[in-house]
Amino acid sequence: MIAGLPETVALPEREPIPLSALQHAAYCLRQAALIHLERMWEENRFTAEGHVLHVAVDKPGSRRVRGQRRVTNLQLSAPRLGIAGVADVVEFSPDGAGGEVALPVEFKRGKPKLHRADEIQLCAQGLCLEEMLGRPVPAGALFYAETRRRVEVPFDDDLRALTLRTIADLAGILAAGRTPPPTAQKSRCRACSLVDLCRPEAVKRSAAAFRRRMVDGELAGEGT
Repeated sequence: MIAGLPETVALPEREPIPLSALQHAAYCLRQAALIHLERMWEENRFTAEGHVLHVAVDKPGSRRVRGQRRVTNLQLSAPRLGIAGVADVVEFSPDGAGGEVALPVEFKRGKPKLHRADEIQLCAQGLCLEEMLGRPVPAGALFYAETRRRVEVPFDDDLRALTLRTIADLAGILAAGRTPPPTAQKSRCRACSLVDLCRPEAVKRSAAAFRRRMVDGELAGEGT
């Protein structure tokens, strides 16, 4: 049993969940299912800008900068958690005791967000590094292109629990093979590249109409 994962959700024996899928799942479970279960994808300005931003760190490499080892495009995996992916950059700094402390750095377009999807994806990278290295990874960093600033993200208990919950939620959806219904978060829908494919308002209207028909049918049956 992995600490933090509910006993009722077993990780399926399947391909590892991509780390990027956790960012999608934290943003919207329906979006994650549409992309990773139904294989839908649609480019928009936001996704295009993200691709351009990652060009600089998409080539694997390693170099030293002021005593720090900087590795780009590092393959990560945590088989116990069923996740895997790639870290844009991992910085390894001396810990003063002959070892190194790893700090994953994820590059993002835009600016810091009100939701925690970026932090969850980053924390999942930290969990992978802990399993791979056998050493604690206490924090990571998010670099936002719009503000040109780096935001330090401590991997505290709350964020770790939220990340494990997201892994469990997405694992359950992928195992069941069912896409969740739309949510009522209009601000997130407007920024989503899949809004035209998801059609959240149309789906909700259809569901409401179906429920009305069922109720009307039951009432008609009672009147006979």
